[in-house]
Amino acid sequence: MRFIKSKLLLIGLAFVVVLAACGDSAESDKKGSGDAKEDGTENKGTIEMAQINWAENIAVTNMWKVILEDQGYEVNLKLLDMGTIMKALAEDELDINLEVWLPVQDQAYLQEYKDEVFFSEETWYDNAKVGLVVPKYLENMNSIEDLNKHADMFEGEITGFDPGAGTMEVTEDLIKEYDLDYELLPSSEPAMITEIAEAIKNEEPIVAPLWSPHRVFSQYDLKYLEDPKEVYGGVEKIHHAARQGFAEDFPKVSKWMKDWKMDDDSIGELMTYVKDADEPIDGARKWVEENQDLVNQWIKE
Repeated sequence: MRFIKSKLLLIGLAFVVVLAACGDSAESDKKGSGDAKEDGTENKGTIEMAQINWAENIAVTNMWKVILEDQGYEVNLKLLDMGTIMKALAEDELDINLEVWLPVQDQAYLQEYKDEVFFSEETWYDNAKVGLVVPKYLENMNSIEDLNKHADMFEGEITGFDPGAGTMEVTEDLIKEYDLDYELLPSSEPAMITEIAEAIKNEEPIVAPLWSPHRVFSQYDLKYLEDPKEVYGGVEKIHHAARQGFAEDFPKVSKWMKDWKMDDDSIGELMTYVKDADEPIDGARKWVEENQDLVNQWIKE
């Protein structure tokens, strides 16, 4: 009988050791195994980073992929729409989203997920702007209140981008607030920019929601329509959001994100490098190499 009890005890201990090993393995998968990567650097863990098909987002996500992989992390970029991203953060299926516009554009996501997602108080860009834009050659168009006077000229259409984006939702609110006889047509950011380019090439009318920073303002002569009711708000700031627990799993990266700051010149140059490169990652790598002093300010210990 004593032998049987001893044997059962040994089996129980072995089972506990196996469970502990499994737990350590799962934790290693999230935080990093400490094993060496192919280039000989330590593998500090894998980060699932959201990417949105917007010019500035493609630029900064590729920039951080370069920076973090130089520091020993693996970074997987997941191209998704904003609504899917926020839901995935809440369900711990993504680690981080680099672009949340507040106080207006993404306020609905903040209210919906504030208890399930970490929204940073820190910002990485402090001079963002959102509004409806038209080509500058439309001299009689200067305010959103002018739109109904010229609804026929625009065929009652506002050319939009990704459905579910905060700015698209605010634009729907704006149509109601100004009682505009217009339909907001969703597409994608690249498709919207193509429509703007074609309209300007042919000197045709077009109106679309846009934001700064954006490289399109350096390519075409566009102007924001005045928004007397301030539906789009004033100055917007860009924050990041992460799954709950990200800071505990990746404390250094969490700190670096909070210390990250860019101005018009730095984000504009980065976006240009990414646009002009054969692949976005190549443009981002070139920018990081040329701006290592700035990057070092973000990732200092």
